[in-house]
Amino acid sequence: MFLRDKIECMADIDTVDRPTQREPAVTLEPIVDPAAWTASDLATDPGWVHELTDSDVAELDALVASLDSRISDVLEIKETDIVLPTLGPRLEQVANDVIEGRGLALIRGVPVQRYSRLQSAIAFWCIGKFVGDPVSQNAKGHLLGHVQDLGGTTLANPHNRGYQTQEGLPYHCDSCDVVVLMCLHPSKSGGESTVVSSLNIYNEMLKRNPAATAALTEAIYRDRRNEIPEGKDPWFQLPVFNFHDDFMTVSWQGGYIRSATRFDELPPHSQDLKDGLDLFNSLANELAYSMDFEPGDIQILHNHVTVHSRTAFEEFPEPERKRHLLRLWLATPGGRPLSPAYKNRYGKLNSGARPAGGIIVPGTIFKAPLEAE
Repeated sequence: MFLRDKIECMADIDTVDRPTQREPAVTLEPIVDPAAWTASDLATDPGWVHELTDSDVAELDALVASLDSRISDVLEIKETDIVLPTLGPRLEQVANDVIEGRGLALIRGVPVQRYSRLQSAIAFWCIGKFVGDPVSQNAKGHLLGHVQDLGGTTLANPHNRGYQTQEGLPYHCDSCDVVVLMCLHPSKSGGESTVVSSLNIYNEMLKRNPAATAALTEAIYRDRRNEIPEGKDPWFQLPVFNFHDDFMTVSWQGGYIRSATRFDELPPHSQDLKDGLDLFNSLANELAYSMDFEPGDIQILHNHVTVHSRTAFEEFPEPERKRHLLRLWLATPGGRPLSPAYKNRYGKLNSGARPAGGIIVPGTIFKAPLEAE
């Protein structure tokens, strides 16, 4: 059962009060946080789903037309260019709920069917900028990314990334504060998106296996999948469950944790760690909420409090109808506090840079291609 079956009427951005209760996070104690939601919470409270109104779309159209007439690359867009007098403040409310509240949002109704590719990219980039600052998503330096099958590649190859395949993806979070996806073309079948509160997974793990939960609070080796910053090893260490400044964050990349065992230099996994990895993945499937993507949908996920997945999909035979999503990875300065361990994921960070700032390897040049590559 997908989103439109679960939610009978969509809420206006201002009609549902955002939950605000949060208590200081303590290691191996239950978490009380507005981002610790259940699937039934999402199904019964539609305040995280936001339909653009006709006036919202008209305002977005005007901004897109203005920029389309004078730029050829979204990297040319300046902060002062992004003027949305009515929609902008509402997007700020959405961003606040993503970063400080539930940790997710879905915006519906961007008119991508009548936009050119550049126009769609402009609209997506400008909406994303209300949430955070784009960062590099891969070794190619993509600030605007594409989720599209690039030839049936497989995750069994450590050179490949899941977004380049038709395969179902394991539950994971991305290596940034917030990930944003916009659907240009859905698949013929499959490709459903599933989301889970990782804070809720943690609370359930505590009830079922405290020792396995504790193992995920320790530093754990992860595979960089051959995207190696200058001066770094092909692996790094980061706990799954992190506690810092009275906040909890979760960094789940189970596939990358397991694939790190390909390095003979690293120690084998303890039984508690194996149990923790298995239980986390099992609970993610048990507690998941599913939604389908339609053209013009924008999904926004806070990686530190949610994990997400995607089912395998079948393509339309026509190349122009292939499943295609645009993607942004965003850093959110002033967002949820991150422990120093997060810096292990990255190369050299600029002074004051957010330690969830994308993938930088030697020779990285930032770009925003309009086609998948």
